[in-house]
Amino acid sequence: MKNRRKTYLYIFLIAALYIFAVQINRMERDNETSEAAVNRSQDMESEEAESFFEDRKRVALTFDDGPGEDTEGLLDGLKERNAKATFFVVGEKVEQYPDTVQRMKDEGHLIGNHTYTHVQMNTLSCEAAIAEVKKTSELIESIVGEGTGYLRPPYGECTKQMKKELDMFIVLWDVDPLDWSIQNEDAVVEKVLRDVKDGDIILLHDIFDTSVRAAIRIVDALQKEGYEFVTVEELMFP
Repeated sequence: MKNRRKTYLYIFLIAALYIFAVQINRMERDNETSEAAVNRSQDMESEEAESFFEDRKRVALTFDDGPGEDTEGLLDGLKERNAKATFFVVGEKVEQYPDTVQRMKDEGHLIGNHTYTHVQMNTLSCEAAIAEVKKTSELIESIVGEGTGYLRPPYGECTKQMKKELDMFIVLWDVDPLDWSIQNEDAVVEKVLRDVKDGDIILLHDIFDTSVRAAIRIVDALQKEGYEFVTVEELMFP
């Protein structure tokens, strides 16, 4: 009788251990399945995000030497098309068109510095060049409530010492149709559309009516190709 009870107890223990092992194995499989599902979901989200950024084409439209009498019309066209731009303004012009500068800010465009008198900075002493830039930044701040960290030196010229002391982002360009020189709307449009590619910075001047009309045509053409027009800041720091 005692031997039979021992046998039953042994069988019971074996069965319990078997059931326990089966449950542990099932839990492990469930965890692995859950982790795999999470990993697949994360991989899909990562692939979708990468695809989104790969498919998106972005360019920065920039304007130098303004504001001018044609800038308001340009702003109207950009607003209608939900296109953002960057305006590298000259301090003397800022004093003439403060309301236009305020509108640039209000409508989401980026305002950059183009010195006070459009002087070639590397022909001045470091102190004089910095004074030109700072005066314009102070004017911008007095109008829109904040300065700017972006500088486009006229003619693209600036010494290393000036760059170091100003501590601003120096913004040049990728596509230059020489609109200030030719002042031909069709030629400017053709040149930009031929040369532009994703990630480029386009250089134009909003003080010429031919350039303003060309800019609107460029926006229309590139938006049809899937381009998004963003500020220089958005292009540099997406």
